[in-house]
Amino acid sequence: MNATAPPALLVLEDGTTFRGTGYGAEGEAFGEVVFNTGMTGYQETLTDPSYRRQIVAMTAPHIGNTGINDEDDESRRIWVSGFVIRNPSPMVSSWRAARSLDDELRAAGVTAIAISGTRALTLHLRERGAMRAAISSTGAEPETVAARVQASPPMIGADLAREVTTPEPYVVTPPPGVPVRFRVAAVDLGIKAATPAALATRGCEVHVLPASSTAGQILALNPDGVFFSNGPGDPAACDYAVDAMRGVLAAGVPMFGICLGSQVLGRALGLGTYKLRFGHRGINQPVKDLRTGKVQITSHNHGFAVAMPDASAIRFDTEFGAAEVTHVNLNDGVVEGLRLLSTPAFAVQYHPEAGPGPHDAVGLFDAFCDQMERAR
Repeated sequence: MNATAPPALLVLEDGTTFRGTGYGAEGEAFGEVVFNTGMTGYQETLTDPSYRRQIVAMTAPHIGNTGINDEDDESRRIWVSGFVIRNPSPMVSSWRAARSLDDELRAAGVTAIAISGTRALTLHLRERGAMRAAISSTGAEPETVAARVQASPPMIGADLAREVTTPEPYVVTPPPGVPVRFRVAAVDLGIKAATPAALATRGCEVHVLPASSTAGQILALNPDGVFFSNGPGDPAACDYAVDAMRGVLAAGVPMFGICLGSQVLGRALGLGTYKLRFGHRGINQPVKDLRTGKVQITSHNHGFAVAMPDASAIRFDTEFGAAEVTHVNLNDGVVEGLRLLSTPAFAVQYHPEAGPGPHDAVGLFDAFCDQMERAR
């Protein structure tokens, strides 16, 4: 870290202030402050579009030791508003590194802070919930920064998928030697690069489409299957994606969704969504498959969830036929999976591509391919 780095502040919406040292670009950053429990994968976290308008605090104590490389980015840029760490590594020790984390943040204009109290911050957010915050290395007084935090936009009601989506369609093809088996239309609500890559290795020609694509535009590709990706913001603000989902379900085309895509499916089926107290962000979330009783450790990044349809039953009726809750989170009972029983459509709240994370759930991509094969 730069020995001449300025003092910095992390000021929360409720007035709580942490003092530390500036890291990355000097300036101010505003967003919803959340914590990530992963012990690795900070590069993938920084470039995950689902972190749009969020200040991410890493609970792992030592960040930056593997630097930044040119292979592990999940999108075209860093999306976090700000970054909070405890001990920034003074050196880069990975042979894959092309530059340091500090240099990368500076080049991207992302303001960060190193504080000794990341544990206290995490406990505070678990108790009070995720909230708006700011990082400032400008020398401003805490009261001044707090006033600007109070004036910043909240996450509830935020339509962010259209801010992070691809402006134009593009195609990801299978690697050399892998024949094309299926054509998949992937709606980019904030897609990570690892997801179309995982589909492509299974013989899918993936046509990535902007978030606002209509059902007509999606189905015009004559896809074997449709994928709705992860993404940031409030699913209640994504009526355009819900309408597209409903059109896909009505057409009976196989559908697979993850994260925000799962919440969009829930709303298309008539379920509500709500904001979690502090969300699920990390690579160690235990999820139970209610059909088999098996538990998988999964990678998560979401602050909203689908409301349970009924406390006494996991099956429920929709205009597209009967549906069921397939997975729940063992920490808090949050809905983690949905599927229709008579239409080939399912979704999960977590990230089977696991970039980074465990690969317990990677078989869901194979399940989607099996679904497309059966539909032919």
